[in-house]
Amino acid sequence: MHPGHPITLPVLRASLAATALAATAHIAPAGTWLPGLRRTFLPTLTGLGDPDHVALTFDDGPDPRSTPHFLDALDGLDTRATFFVMGERLAEHPELGRDIVRRGHELAVHGWTHSRPWLPAPGRDLREVSGAAEEVRRISGVRPRWYRPPYGILTGGRWAAARRCGLRPVLWSAWGRDWTADATPKGVLETVRGQLYGVGDTILLHDADLSGSDRWRPALAMLPELVGGLRASGLTVGPLADHGLVPHAGARKAPGPSERPGPAADTADAAPA
Repeated sequence: MHPGHPITLPVLRASLAATALAATAHIAPAGTWLPGLRRTFLPTLTGLGDPDHVALTFDDGPDPRSTPHFLDALDGLDTRATFFVMGERLAEHPELGRDIVRRGHELAVHGWTHSRPWLPAPGRDLREVSGAAEEVRRISGVRPRWYRPPYGILTGGRWAAARRCGLRPVLWSAWGRDWTADATPKGVLETVRGQLYGVGDTILLHDADLSGSDRWRPALAMLPELVGGLRASGLTVGPLADHGLVPHAGARKAPGPSERPGPAADTADAAPA
């Protein structure tokens, strides 16, 4: 518009409507974070699979201070799991990522960093998700299947990025709230058990602590009792790959390395440091 021309009311209304529509398209899908809504209307997003199987998943790693303890515990339980990793951490600790795979576990995408993307930025979302997916592929030798956004906030941009990368979003049906400062092994175990419905649940725990403390210890301590109790109920425990969920068809090929986050990315949409 020419600087000398005033903005008319219809033009202003149209501009505000377009902005509101874009914001709604971006943030409305994040409503899937609500467990009741998700379980009722989006059971596959909730991770409800084979009724005789429970998917065991871990977020926020890999972390050399904590992840090896979980790997040892899972070895002792003869149990495999899915680890939703952050691309940045996987790039920093590639050998730990390879160890996760060597021990029979599955790597999945948790994003590049643990950010809250409230403002629409499709370019950023695509770079972060595709970058993490490529890092998982590089470490594991196979393309990842699953995507779980940080905090479970599945915005429109993140959902579109996941589909572009051939990833299926999977959240959870039960979690332990194991990241809280007052978490205890007994409390984490009771919280998880209180959310299990016996309909093919997906459990969310954390093998790392973003606060830099040891809040991962309660989840680690209660693992034997959790897995033992599930097995005593006649359920099998394992990764999402064995959970009866199939990645959606028709996804486009994941973007190449040129679209990964890094120093070459523009500052407006670059992945957080």
